[in-house]
Amino acid sequence: MAATPPDAQKRRLDYNVDRKVYDDFMKACSHKGFAPQVMLERAMKKFSETGQI
Repeated sequence: MAATPPDAQKRRLDYNVDRKVYDDFMKACSHKGFAPQVMLERAMKKFSETGQI
């Protein structure tokens, strides 16, 4: 049996975010059917690749 590569390691982020901004983001994610974690990971990946959001 071949060895499988390890899964990506996850890191917990602790940030203080304005309550209204957080609530709006969570509502938008739920209306579109996206998971907030996936949206943040994509935004961070895009920023690290291109330097812009």
